[in-house]
Amino acid sequence: MGELRGTHVPVLLERCLALLAPALDRGDRQTVHVDATLGLGGHAEAVLAAHPRTVLIGLDRDQEALAHARARLARYADRTHLVHAVYDELPEVLDRLGYERVDAELFDLGVSSLQLDAPDRGFAYARDAPLDMRMDQTRGRTAEEVVNTYEAPELTRVLRVYGEEKFAARIVAAILRERAKTPITSSARLATLVRDAIPAAARRTGGNPAKRTFQALRIEVNGELAVLERALPAALDALAPGGRLVVLSYHSLEDRITKRAMAARARSTGPIDLPVELPGTGPTLRLLSRGGEPPSEEEVAANPRAASVRLRAATRIEEGEGERT
Repeated sequence: MGELRGTHVPVLLERCLALLAPALDRGDRQTVHVDATLGLGGHAEAVLAAHPRTVLIGLDRDQEALAHARARLARYADRTHLVHAVYDELPEVLDRLGYERVDAELFDLGVSSLQLDAPDRGFAYARDAPLDMRMDQTRGRTAEEVVNTYEAPELTRVLRVYGEEKFAARIVAAILRERAKTPITSSARLATLVRDAIPAAARRTGGNPAKRTFQALRIEVNGELAVLERALPAALDALAPGGRLVVLSYHSLEDRITKRAMAARARSTGPIDLPVELPGTGPTLRLLSRGGEPPSEEEVAANPRAASVRLRAATRIEEGEGERT
């Protein structure tokens, strides 16, 4: 496995623990917690330490991350199941392990510290590396394939939608000119192309000009938004009554999907002029956060990678328990 690459500081750790605790403290009953994005295991380790009767199901598509997490959580091996899987595969994982319902779930979305800090993975625009960007390096197309084979309209759509890049057309034109000469294979070369394609005035603000392009390519390569669209309803279905879901998002696209999935179950679907809820139309979720909670100044000072995070949380309720909304 080798030495751990990068520094891992779990984002919003204390807030996550506080939100999950009521679902995991169930007296003498064993509880089940799903860490859908295990990463290097920081959040999972804290949950296991705080809740001695909790069993962890940890999922990650990155086998290197799983290996490090397995070593980190070795002392809890008798109550952990670490699985190489993407989080939209949760129903199959639970079925295979024999769990019908779980008590708590955490999604810490986006790219992990390990992936950002590993120069050979191609996620970081500030380092030169092969254009890979796959979270699971055992399967799927790479960012190099996307950059060099997508037609202009499709590549423009990726940058505009997933990166919210207003200069997408200019960047794609530069990419097409360059790849006509020779394939684009390195992150540094792509970052330079992006920087040179963006007007000078726009480069002076907003950080590295390649940030949005790299985000867009990463999302496309890993199918992140489509996976999340499938995963959240399945995760909510798996929650036991009183169970809790916490989601950490790092850009507006993720947060919008999370907000939509939670809001849909936190309101009534019945006619608003009836004095009582019709069976099957009441809310099944109660929101625990007010909008997308940002990090505190102290959190960002201690962990700059938390700057863009937004937290949303909800708890599963019995139908009829919540008020009409």
